[in-house]
Amino acid sequence: MVSDMKKLLALVRRDTIKEDAVAGLVLGVESVPDGLAAGLLAGVNPLYGLYAYMAGTFTGGLFTSSSFMAVQATGAMAIVVADIEIVHAAEDPGRMLFTLSIVTGAVMLVAGIFKLGSILRFVSNAVMVGFINAVGVNIILGQLDNFSGYDAQGSNRVIRALDLLVNFTQVHLQTITIGILTIVLIVVLERTKLGPLGMVAGILVTSAIVPMLGWDVAQLRDIADVPRSLPFPVMPIFGAIPSLIIPALSLAFIGLVQGAGISSNFPDDDGTYPDISQDFIGQGAANIAAGIFQGMPVGGSMSASSLVKSAGARSRIALLIASVVMAIVVLVFGEAVGFIAMPALAGLLMTVGFRTIKPTDITSVWKTGRMQATVMTVTFVLTMIIPLQNAVLVGVGISMILYIIKQSNQITIKRWIPDGAGNLREVEIPATVGARDVVILQPYGSLFFASAPVFEELLPDVVDTTTDSVVILRLRGRTDLGSTFMDVLRRYAEELSGANSKLVIISADEHIHEQLAITRVTAAVGSENIYTSDEWVGATLKRAHADAREWIAARGNVEGDVTS
Repeated sequence: MVSDMKKLLALVRRDTIKEDAVAGLVLGVESVPDGLAAGLLAGVNPLYGLYAYMAGTFTGGLFTSSSFMAVQATGAMAIVVADIEIVHAAEDPGRMLFTLSIVTGAVMLVAGIFKLGSILRFVSNAVMVGFINAVGVNIILGQLDNFSGYDAQGSNRVIRALDLLVNFTQVHLQTITIGILTIVLIVVLERTKLGPLGMVAGILVTSAIVPMLGWDVAQLRDIADVPRSLPFPVMPIFGAIPSLIIPALSLAFIGLVQGAGISSNFPDDDGTYPDISQDFIGQGAANIAAGIFQGMPVGGSMSASSLVKSAGARSRIALLIASVVMAIVVLVFGEAVGFIAMPALAGLLMTVGFRTIKPTDITSVWKTGRMQATVMTVTFVLTMIIPLQNAVLVGVGISMILYIIKQSNQITIKRWIPDGAGNLREVEIPATVGARDVVILQPYGSLFFASAPVFEELLPDVVDTTTDSVVILRLRGRTDLGSTFMDVLRRYAEELSGANSKLVIISADEHIHEQLAITRVTAAVGSENIYTSDEWVGATLKRAHADAREWIAARGNVEGDVTS
């Protein structure tokens, strides 16, 4: 314990503590209403959002590689939690939620320990744009009840929004007035010297109006007791862990994607960029801490990270100070927090939702191409009508399929023609293999299983006039081809053999040679026609080309590029 305290104190630097203290104060004060709003957005006790902010920001500040990553409950993750029925229908929803946080943290820890950040490369920008913008719309629609005072009915947010529209005359005038006034004040006050604290001021002002005017408007204390104490540790529901793995995977994926964006956009004070895998570990530890201390799932928050950085933070101490500020607010002003007006929190969330929608990103993807526009649209629609934890996994699946389609269509083959000076001319491949010819083929692009049919279609056809020819396939640099591609090579070798011609393969990788033997390609081609290239680029190709000329010459006169 003493050594840990010394390490923590070592983070405090005299030359930066003033800037960190100011930035931490700004983030801490702003995070109180924001944390409560996150819990409200998730459909759980708003205090669980605030507790998650406290535990997540502090633990993330200790363990992430990034000095400025604020690990908090993001809007996207909160929306997903709101759609997880197993949490809300549980006998003890609170402990089920905390268990979900811990399982989500375990998934993030595994991703960090095994350095699985590369998986995020497979998620296309079109999917993320569709998903994030749909989340923004969902945030707005999800708060219409608290904003209007009308309890809309329907199976999803879109239907409930339509129900509100049809029954708009039933909205509670005082409630919707507070909500609208909150949005106006936030927008106006943020443009003053208050800056980010304008959001806090806006909520405080409108919440104060309610008791001053004696209005019948719902307050936070109506749905949750706000104790003047910090949360005590709780044990997870171990038996529920298997049923929470799928939603935890969805939450972890969203948190890690958002966290990766912070890692790549917020260099540390010395100019170096954080280690994404360590940031994964930090987010995982933050989720476990949040779950233990009665908090909902958390992840890297782009808005909070931007806020603490723009407020002048110089080190991760600012994040630790922000957590302490939140704790002090709960301990000292716990009762006052209960008077926050629910439509004020709804107005805050609707402002956040509106700012999450990025028309420029939508336009950019739309203009990229029909495929990208379709993927974005499908992701957006699915996110609006099905539970978000499923929509996330569908989006990942769409990205994977899109990646496979893209890679399989990028394969091309060129013909290389050598001249007498040892140079190579690259031209289009012939439609057919001729008579007494040497055809050198150089493939470009991915040769994994999905592209094998495309590759086979591109190969020069073996026709009735094909005879006494050699096709040389250069596979230098390839390390794994797979059985599907090997089947293509075997069939092509057998076709050439039936036309008194042959296939020659050049490769430098031992694993490729093993695959050729196992899949019987070597038997079809002949071991003497498998060439192993060395460090001299082109040397093996020259030797194979010379051998092909001799082979053809032994069978008759050589024509075409063989004589060049």
